[in-house]
Amino acid sequence: MMRRLSLGSRLALLFAACTAVVSLTAGILFSRASETHFIELDQQLLNSRLSLLRQMLEGADDPASLAPRLPALQTELSHQADLAVRIRGSDGRIWFDSQPGLPDSPQRVGLSTLHTSASDYRSLCVNLNNGKAQLTLFLDITHHQHFLQRMQQLIWLTVGLSALATALLGAWAARSGLRPLRQMGEVASGVSARSLTTRLPEGQMPVELAELAQTVNAMLERLDDAFQRLSAFSADIAHELRTPLSNLLTHTQVTLTRPRSLDEYREALHSNLEELQWMAQLVNDMLYLAKADHGLLMPSRQQLALEEEADALLEYYAPLAEDADVRLSREGQAPLAGDRHMLRRALSNLLDNALRFTPAGGEIRVTLEQREGLVRLQVANRGEPIDPALLPKLFDRFYRADPARREGSSEHAGLGLAITRSIVQAHGGSIRGESAGGWTRFVVDLPTV
Repeated sequence: MMRRLSLGSRLALLFAACTAVVSLTAGILFSRASETHFIELDQQLLNSRLSLLRQMLEGADDPASLAPRLPALQTELSHQADLAVRIRGSDGRIWFDSQPGLPDSPQRVGLSTLHTSASDYRSLCVNLNNGKAQLTLFLDITHHQHFLQRMQQLIWLTVGLSALATALLGAWAARSGLRPLRQMGEVASGVSARSLTTRLPEGQMPVELAELAQTVNAMLERLDDAFQRLSAFSADIAHELRTPLSNLLTHTQVTLTRPRSLDEYREALHSNLEELQWMAQLVNDMLYLAKADHGLLMPSRQQLALEEEADALLEYYAPLAEDADVRLSREGQAPLAGDRHMLRRALSNLLDNALRFTPAGGEIRVTLEQREGLVRLQVANRGEPIDPALLPKLFDRFYRADPARREGSSEHAGLGLAITRSIVQAHGGSIRGESAGGWTRFVVDLPTV
């Protein structure tokens, strides 16, 4: 298969073709203008000679009356080496021919051009004495034609040399102009998992490539961020799974060290089951977040009374809140079109998070507010203030303000708020955290449709 031309070669050929077309067009126009100019000069010269010859041949109606005028005519022609005369009668018979070897001219009145193997002529044919005779003047224009031929040769030579020179200069210019693209290629070829921090020098790029360089740098930034998040995620999930797996292995090895009773084996299996259920829930949550990352969460749209969903969850968490000496309350109401199960899971994660960090005697408030085009849901709890710099990190996977905590559910592994954010974003909403005045709030804005 024939190799495709490079961009530099294409530009060089394009420059050469454009230069050739422009040079050829200019040369043809100049050649036509020169030829027209020579025709005008020849016609002026023939007209000036014609006025003199008309006076000399006035009254020559036949060969007999022409004969006395021939000596003066020949004398006049001897002063014009490139001029020849032919006089023809109305019957077509030649009365006089100063150069018998000249080509036979057309007998129509006007200017015409004649060609022979050795010479070229411009002829002017007019009627004399009321059409009784016809006078034809021949002007040798061989030198004109030679000039035009040399000029045409020069034009073709100029076109060829210009095209060649432009192709070489175009190739050099294209190579110089495309150097930033080659730099982009070098940067792209050097990008790997270990060198995602490489960036293109936007300030050194031409204006046409600056936007492309900015786009490439933004892409590398996103890749670097995604790779860092993936690396952190891999390390975190390995860390989260290592503890339960180690517990399972240790507990199973200890159980198998000696024969035990049926109740002891049953107790050991129950203990292992709890760890396995935690791991299974962790894997399910990670698959859920993976679907969210790839835009595969497709919430259904059904009309909901959000206050009813909140009340149902508050009733579910009431026993836990009572044990922890925490008061639960809900204010406001708001209709919303959304996925019931997904929104319940999101609100459940927020309530569970609030319960775990609300001290005894504290309070958790759920506030619903309907605004123009959106519904605002707030879950607020009293507790220790959170550093504002840490609030955005609360939605990262496996993030915990206290890494030493180890709870017995998947949300406590640091996935609850990450899942909540994915659900909110799947509904086209947003979520943020606030902490001030002894209250920590998670504010969710959801579009009504």
